[in-house]
Amino acid sequence: MATRQSGMHVVVTGAAGFIGSHTCERLIAAGHRVTGVDAFDGYLYPADIKRATAAELARLPGVRLVEADICDRAAIAGVLDDTVDVVCHLAALAGVRPSLAEPLRYLRTNIEGTGVIVERMRAAGLHRLVFASSSSVYGIVPGDTRQVAAFREDDPCLHPASPYAATKRMNELQLSTYRDLFGLGVYALRFFTVYGPRQRPDMAIARFTRAIARGEPLTLFGDGSSRRDYTFIDDIVSGVVAAIAAVTPGSYEIVNLGGTHTISLAELVELIERTVGKPAVIDRQPSQPGDVPVTYASIDRARHLLGYEPTTRPDAGIARYWAWAAPRLRA
Repeated sequence: MATRQSGMHVVVTGAAGFIGSHTCERLIAAGHRVTGVDAFDGYLYPADIKRATAAELARLPGVRLVEADICDRAAIAGVLDDTVDVVCHLAALAGVRPSLAEPLRYLRTNIEGTGVIVERMRAAGLHRLVFASSSSVYGIVPGDTRQVAAFREDDPCLHPASPYAATKRMNELQLSTYRDLFGLGVYALRFFTVYGPRQRPDMAIARFTRAIARGEPLTLFGDGSSRRDYTFIDDIVSGVVAAIAAVTPGSYEIVNLGGTHTISLAELVELIERTVGKPAVIDRQPSQPGDVPVTYASIDRARHLLGYEPTTRPDAGIARYWAWAAPRLRA
């Protein structure tokens, strides 16, 4: 069970992104001091969105924002010093399908960038790291015909289905080595399909909602039977903040953070249709390489270690997302 700590100095990488910005807000509300790092990369969506989020964060007391690439050793050295208590490393290139097009870009940011972070932590004598991994590391097991089976952290994860997923599994092994050799304390959190206000506009729920609301064609890959464990942002951040409090030097924990209410793609579209009050205009396409048929989190370990208990079911989460998105889509 996580212990409560207050007044820490936490460095959050990827601070202007979806999960990072919500994490910064929660940490400040809990009385911590935050240094946020973000490169404002415009690869997956416009950097202006991140800059607008950063402007909102900058208004909060106790937040300092630094524009820097995590691969920039000098810049990271200027951020990670002996005043830091915990590093919450959320910065990465995300996205399964884009990683198929530019795998080397993912290797540089996700592997080299994480290497720069942990090497600087080692030089500065810092020993507490919370890391954003992904449910995509579970991949597709050849010959496995399961439709819905909870993914457990002791799965060997030998078959990641995309370069992005492979980098996240590499990161987990990279951090395990730093625990073994240098005493780094690590919580590697495997996020399961996070959604909610500020989510990336290229993600499924954002794209589907936008298309349905505007009466535009909605491209669906596959027959609609694929299933995801959609997890609302508030639940994810509760797990992240609990891990920040719980991580200790020399520890190494891999923990699933999911919503535990897996639904199919077809069910998701129907739910958004009901919430928005409009029918979808569907353009059905074949399944895409890199997609996995199902994700479903076992959260027993998260419950035990972090007191994690997601409370937002998909219907409530989609309603909350729509309440945030609707005025922006009408603007």
